[in-house]
Amino acid sequence: MLENWFKIGEHGSTVQREILAGVTTFLTMAYIVFVNPDILSAAGMDKGAVFVATCVSAAIACLIMGLYANYPIALAPGLGLNAFFAFGVVGAMGHTWQVALGAVFLSGILFVVLSVLPVREWIINSIPHSLKMAVSAGIGLFIGVIALNISGISVQGKPAPLVTLGDVTALPAVLVGIGFVAIIALDRLRVPGAIVLGILGTTVLSLVFGGSSFHGVVGPAPSIDPTFLQLDIMGALNVALISVIIAFLFVDLFDTAGTLVGVGYRAGMLDEQGRLPRLKQALVTDSTATVAGALLGTSTVTSYIESAAGVRAGGRTGLTAVTVGILFLLALFLFPLAETIPRFATAPALLFVAVLMVRGLAELDWEDVTEYAPAVITAVIMPFTFSIANGIAFGFITYAAAKVLSGRISEAKPAVLILAVLFLLLYGFHWVG
Repeated sequence: MLENWFKIGEHGSTVQREILAGVTTFLTMAYIVFVNPDILSAAGMDKGAVFVATCVSAAIACLIMGLYANYPIALAPGLGLNAFFAFGVVGAMGHTWQVALGAVFLSGILFVVLSVLPVREWIINSIPHSLKMAVSAGIGLFIGVIALNISGISVQGKPAPLVTLGDVTALPAVLVGIGFVAIIALDRLRVPGAIVLGILGTTVLSLVFGGSSFHGVVGPAPSIDPTFLQLDIMGALNVALISVIIAFLFVDLFDTAGTLVGVGYRAGMLDEQGRLPRLKQALVTDSTATVAGALLGTSTVTSYIESAAGVRAGGRTGLTAVTVGILFLLALFLFPLAETIPRFATAPALLFVAVLMVRGLAELDWEDVTEYAPAVITAVIMPFTFSIANGIAFGFITYAAAKVLSGRISEAKPAVLILAVLFLLLYGFHWVG
């Protein structure tokens, strides 16, 4: 039955290898089970309900990806967009988390529409590579700022400077530093689950030195009622949230396209033209998962580049993703462990992911100022305005303006020019208002 469905033999794999690959992928991304509830709880959401929504949405997404698209790619709520959700949309902009969930839902619906229309490749190919890399790096910087704040390593100045060094001798800051370098070492040694081990190791040290209390490891899953179907779609149908919805949509689109191509390349799945077969099924899976996640009560669900770890372990079919989905369902019973983990213990993971994302700046064309200047603006605006949406908007506007004024408008695709004008109008409308 497995052979008939997943075509395991045709892909040069075995059932045992696919399951092992699934376990490997799960270990590399299981940190989101602990990090996502912690971040979204900062927006006022019930931590237990978000924990369940995280596990269930990831399980649904992985099962669909495996059974429908037959790819060894796992999905879960994305790190970065959850921080933007909690600290940007809810914290800085002042919207309720219900409205923010409504914005995620609408972005997911738009993604579904784009996934089934023949314009999906046109849109993906229209976005300049420099801006794609800049968005990834900017989100990394955004996550890094949050991690440093959670750990107490950086604090807000009173009244100046805007940001200054915190008490680096305090227990949380010391343990975060230890956890961060431990993750670096474990990752360099290619230890599966390096990030999870870093979080757990930081938690153990916290327990030893009295920085937190033990709540257990295994127990019944909490109720999802506090977040289930609590999204406010009508509240999200607001002009002020258009840029937020576009940000959710585009970051998910960038992440998914990049992950699919990157993992597909490593798995040898690309065709002679470098294209990924069954792209439509993969995009539909990702977009549907975002809609389901918003209904359950979590931020944008997206494809994880950590899936490459499973591919490295031999995963080639959807059975790998199905295995990950089953493991996410089993993780539902680890909520006592999630409660045991202090908030600052997730900071090493956030810092490490931030480092991984910022390295995308190395791929910029540093010989062309019309490419790297908009990219740097994109990446810098995100952490300094505490908004991924602002970073994307300023990036598109700067890119289009640079190309037009330097007489190189032909290098800017129509989609970029249209979005730049749209963002200008949105900011103009907000200023007039």
